[in-house]
Amino acid sequence: MSRFRALAALAAGSALVLTGCAGTSATPGGEAAQGSDDVFPVTVDSALGQAVIEKKPERVATVAWSNQEVPLALGVVPVGMAKATWGDDDGDGVLPWVEDKLTELGAETPVLFDETDGIDFEAVADTQPDVILAAYSGLTQEDFDTLSKIAPVVAYPEAAWGTTMDQMIELNAKGLGLESEGKALIEQIKTESQEAFDAYPALADVKPVFAFTDPTDLSTVTYYTAHDPRPGYLHEFGMPVPEQVTTASAETEAFYTEISAENADAFDDVGLWITYGPTDGSLIAQLQADPLLSKVPAIAAGHIAVLEDSTPLAAAANPSPLSISWGLSKYLDLLNSALG
Repeated sequence: MSRFRALAALAAGSALVLTGCAGTSATPGGEAAQGSDDVFPVTVDSALGQAVIEKKPERVATVAWSNQEVPLALGVVPVGMAKATWGDDDGDGVLPWVEDKLTELGAETPVLFDETDGIDFEAVADTQPDVILAAYSGLTQEDFDTLSKIAPVVAYPEAAWGTTMDQMIELNAKGLGLESEGKALIEQIKTESQEAFDAYPALADVKPVFAFTDPTDLSTVTYYTAHDPRPGYLHEFGMPVPEQVTTASAETEAFYTEISAENADAFDDVGLWITYGPTDGSLIAQLQADPLLSKVPAIAAGHIAVLEDSTPLAAAANPSPLSISWGLSKYLDLLNSALG
């Protein structure tokens, strides 16, 4: 279980941080994302408290997974962001789609906050931010209170790591004074996503489970609830929710839960099993050889999509504003191939 917690924190909430000067560039509509002083002060409510931003922020810091992608998508370069420690392909602490956007904006890599052992409050403070974006995060109340001494903090609306991508964009954009631009970005992403899903009609009626598999212990099935963006995104664009996921999601606000493998028949309606692991076929063979898990129809049929651990594609399975264009088609192709 501890391994899953670590992976979940990395795959769903790895810290990335950008440093540099706050800037502007083209928004999805092609206009400069300047924002306006007229909308301030802005108040953003969260489960941990309010963020009151008195004037347009010139220096923007982000903590936790993918929050930096909202200002970047709107043409604003953060002064600091969390360092990518999972899914990074070249060891520079920045995921490839973020690198691409920084290059497009002609910006240098911002300050990278190392969140391996939690929020680096001193590093965040050193960037002297006017606002801290963390709408998708697992901040504790103590984290929120400490960060709020540095600058107003935009935190999650209800549950830790339970923020949808739309909510992340909406809340973070509001904190920037770019609420209308954020709504335009959401619509752009929805259109792009729907077009991508439409290209794979075989996925439309398939019920997926996104699970974490510990090859050293198959006695428990740990899987993401519908509150998590990974399965939530698939469900939003047409893939039905399995009955067990629906039931579990109604009973908890957590982004993951678990069930004994002895009750694997709860997944009888699952048509696609998605998980992280090695892509050499060994994990699939192990699942199909297990006397309990092999009874799950998707596993028995070999309908198992394995995302190679700590690769950009595995990170992109947790959808974010900039990863959609970079990896959605590759991801859907993997899922579709698993049904082959």
